[in-house]
Amino acid sequence: MKETKLTAKPREAKGGAASGRLRRTGWFPAVVYGEGRPGLDIQLNEHDFVMMLRSHRSENMILDLAVEGLEKTYKVMLKAMQHHPITGRVIHVDFYEVSMTRAIQIEVPVKLVGVPNGVTNQGGMLEHVMRTMALECLPGDVIEELELDVTALNIGDTLRVRDVPVDTSKFKLLDDLDQVIVAVAAPRLEAEPAAAEAGEEGAAAEPEVLTEKKEAEGEKAPEEKEKK
Repeated sequence: MKETKLTAKPREAKGGAASGRLRRTGWFPAVVYGEGRPGLDIQLNEHDFVMMLRSHRSENMILDLAVEGLEKTYKVMLKAMQHHPITGRVIHVDFYEVSMTRAIQIEVPVKLVGVPNGVTNQGGMLEHVMRTMALECLPGDVIEELELDVTALNIGDTLRVRDVPVDTSKFKLLDDLDQVIVAVAAPRLEAEPAAAEAGEEGAAAEPEVLTEKKEAEGEKAPEEKEKK
């Protein structure tokens, strides 16, 4: 696990107006939650936080969080992050204090490696069905992504949760083991032009109506004969 350190400042002012003023200074509000204690209100430097995020491939990370004026350094996990709906800037973050000896549950992105043989040589299509997996592990074993080699897959082949190579001494798979993660499907065949044209002609052709034909030839319908 990559070690990451982050420094924050205590935050006293609360509420929407105070948060807006804080964001205009290049900082934004955050909270550190912990079991059995109220949340700790802090503020983070936006530039430093964004630079820290860019050094990681995913949001699965354990941080050493130092708060100015407090002697304790918090081991925290990034739990939630809010973005501005228009600018996309980070406007609020939630951390959760973790114990390094207690297992946690994480969602890990699945990264596909290689191009399937069924795509390059057989004309098939790669279907990435499941893009994240749920794992349980200790905070010190947190990973940012799972790599899955798909090179050897042919048309009709699949890889399921049970096929993902993980160290079972560290990680517990929480998803259904039979859940399909990736598959190589046969190419979709278009309807043959001749068959399509025949279908259109068949739809256009209608059965001949005898009454209309007789009337067109000058013969009278049976109802008119009876009247006479």
